[in-house]
Amino acid sequence: MSLFEQITNCSAVLTEKLQGRTPKIGLVLGSGLGPFADTFAQKIEIPYSAVPGLPSSTVHGHKGQFVSGTLNGTHCLAMQGRLHGYEGFTAQETVMPIRTMIASGITTLIITNAAGGLNPEWPPGTLMLITDHIRLQSGHPLNGPNEERLGPRFPDMTEAYSLELRNIALASAEQMGTTLQQGVYVANDGPAYETPAEVRFAKVIGGDAVGMSTASEVIAARHMGARVLGISCITNYGAGLSSELLDHSEVTEVANRVKKTFQGLLTEIIRSISN
Repeated sequence: MSLFEQITNCSAVLTEKLQGRTPKIGLVLGSGLGPFADTFAQKIEIPYSAVPGLPSSTVHGHKGQFVSGTLNGTHCLAMQGRLHGYEGFTAQETVMPIRTMIASGITTLIITNAAGGLNPEWPPGTLMLITDHIRLQSGHPLNGPNEERLGPRFPDMTEAYSLELRNIALASAEQMGTTLQQGVYVANDGPAYETPAEVRFAKVIGGDAVGMSTASEVIAARHMGARVLGISCITNYGAGLSSELLDHSEVTEVANRVKKTFQGLLTEIIRSISN
């Protein structure tokens, strides 16, 4: 079965389970950020396992499901939990839920993540608008024969993160009185956190935050023509920038601490996009 046929089949199942809804805004909710989907009205929860052909998330704190609902009247479709290469999935498999959402009608994708900060002046809890990324991960979501019905063989990535959406995000943050930093996200394989030397390297090559996701999702979304906005929640300092040892519980604790601000920002951004 071709990739196009796989995506078409997954999309058909998802569309049926959406019960006639046609959301245009999709969200990927990273570690500790999944509760945003709980703010939706008229929720429909669809586990990835209920869509034949989609892998299921294995990371603690990632529910591994789609959540459909409305936010101030705007139909949205969120991923509560994502797939990572370190779980044993190929790069192509990690982006299957993204491709399925886009094939089901999503034209705008808001991707969030929890990340380690490389700027010592950005304390945990800082929100960073992603302006670009540097992908250091193994494998590639576009490896293998290209399916032209999904997108071009060589997609342009000059504006991987939509400038229009970034301007909307900055205006939304200003409206709320929220500080939104801007920077470059460096994507690594994980699951081990970076070493201090790797953190120094990431800073030298132009990075502002490090994480284990996002870049492949953005590539797949742009391949299929969706526009993308990315926001990182800086949940910890990169290794070597603090005396604290890194722990996943810290990631979720900080994400929970800024949850109200982050959710408010996402709500305002979605409202502005929908107007």
